[in-house]
Amino acid sequence: MKKLIIGNFKMNQTPEESKAYFTKFVAGFNGNRADVVLCPSYLSLPVATFLAKGSPVKLGAQNVSDEEEGSFTGEVSAQMLKNLGVEYVIVGHSDRRNKFKESDRLVNKKIKTALKNGLKCVLCVGESLADRNTGKTFDVIRHQIEEGVRGLYENELESVIIAYEPIWAIGTGQNASVKDVENAAKVIRKVIFESYSEKASRDIQVIYGGSLNEKNVGALLNCAGIDGGLFGRISLNVNLFLDIANNLK
Repeated sequence: MKKLIIGNFKMNQTPEESKAYFTKFVAGFNGNRADVVLCPSYLSLPVATFLAKGSPVKLGAQNVSDEEEGSFTGEVSAQMLKNLGVEYVIVGHSDRRNKFKESDRLVNKKIKTALKNGLKCVLCVGESLADRNTGKTFDVIRHQIEEGVRGLYENELESVIIAYEPIWAIGTGQNASVKDVENAAKVIRKVIFESYSEKASRDIQVIYGGSLNEKNVGALLNCAGIDGGLFGRISLNVNLFLDIANNLK
């Protein structure tokens, strides 16, 4: 089974810069070793859709509204994204939870709205440094998952990916160890097992994110229970990210 590789560009790249990026990435990606989802800014999605059409590169959005439509200034709906060709959406990223104070309840509503409109959701979970230092890592992960998937049917989990992203390792250069990642994957699958079934626990895709780079990607993405990676800053380097996507072992 191929690894799932997701690039989160965050608030980077103008549409013109994304045009150059996607032109090069689409031409150079062979799709043999990994399934790739690229998540540029909203403004770059139209040009990305045009350039990725007919290629193995899939598109994702970095956020989605919990509302279907209406007077919600500045929001982008799931149906708008779907019509544009987007297949995946990142939900519950620590940037959104911390900076924009998004609650577990809101994350859950966004997931339900996205799934209703045919999008796949990447649910981000992870602990802060304070949580880690006080031994609350697994309690935090459990709570975020249970609240994130609350009210979902088991078959809906086929369109949910859980990304373990310890906050203390995102963009800091600090890396979770192989043991950290494997233990987190065990907890994630245990929560799904207890909430749904053994099959759901086995089948759900679990990926890791947090200061991934060309040196640690091989070890961290091949941890037991891990099906891929969510990349941030490194995904902006088209040559480096292409090399990782094409040669991942």
